[in-house]
Amino acid sequence: MAVNYQGQLKGHRGWVTALACPQTTDSSTKVVSASRDKSVMTWKAAPERHSVDSDFAVPERRLEGHAGFVSDIALSNNGEYVVSASWDTSLRLWNLRTGETTQKFHGHTKDVLSVAFSPDNRQIVSGGRDNQLIMWNVKGEKMSNLQLDGHTDWVSCVRFSPSIQVPLIVSGSWDNTVKVWSTSTNKCQQTLRAHTGYINSVTVSPDGSLCASAGKDGTCRLWDLSRGEHLYELTTCDEPINQICFSPNRYWLCAASESSIRIFDLENKDVIAELSPETQKKTSKPECISICWSADGSALYSGYTDNTVRVWSVADK
Repeated sequence: MAVNYQGQLKGHRGWVTALACPQTTDSSTKVVSASRDKSVMTWKAAPERHSVDSDFAVPERRLEGHAGFVSDIALSNNGEYVVSASWDTSLRLWNLRTGETTQKFHGHTKDVLSVAFSPDNRQIVSGGRDNQLIMWNVKGEKMSNLQLDGHTDWVSCVRFSPSIQVPLIVSGSWDNTVKVWSTSTNKCQQTLRAHTGYINSVTVSPDGSLCASAGKDGTCRLWDLSRGEHLYELTTCDEPINQICFSPNRYWLCAASESSIRIFDLENKDVIAELSPETQKKTSKPECISICWSADGSALYSGYTDNTVRVWSVADK
């Protein structure tokens, strides 16, 4: 396998803080992005491409309304809606077809850092700097606070397990812990401890059996979700990891940090690719702070602090 640079997406006026790809093959939208420019953008394939230096995709729609940085986004499984989390302490649910805000979510008292959609599209969970994890319905109504045995510091990341049979939420925090929550009881099932620094990112494998976490200590840790057992760690480098994600169709884990994106083959725990943008010698390299895979695993989208999304493709050697 080879991972090659394919092109870029330009249109944001601030750091690209989050990315999400539709899981439906019939969507004209290739990827959705969020930024410190307070907007969410949808992108469609560029009509003509003559080289990797030309735009891989072009803006389709810009969604504006937040009064602060947009820190995270999540797409509904049908690809029709996106929910955004912002430093303005609110969330918004957007209709991607019309570009309109259909609901506003108010309940956090500080910046909202992360958000996720349930696999059945009926629930939304958010975490923020007020140490809160809040469950919502899609009407913008607060259903519950996940507080019993909750986090004691910022909730920096939250994700639903894709498993419908075992509905779980995984959250990571600046208290250095990962917590696993049951959505049927709203109770913390497990507190996973091994990290020595705050956690920036959690992700759940496509089959729902594994969870990975990463952050300030520069390690990715793999966990068995059914037993709450720490399996092993992947040491990337002596720098914080900004975000991680599993490949949808290969046994790979991607980790984005200040210097590069590393792709691990989890079978042998080796780094099989290290991706870094080419820059002019006079300019410092931008930092990758967000990543996501296309639904078929053929493209990796990466968001940077130079306001650009870069695209990498996977091909047989």
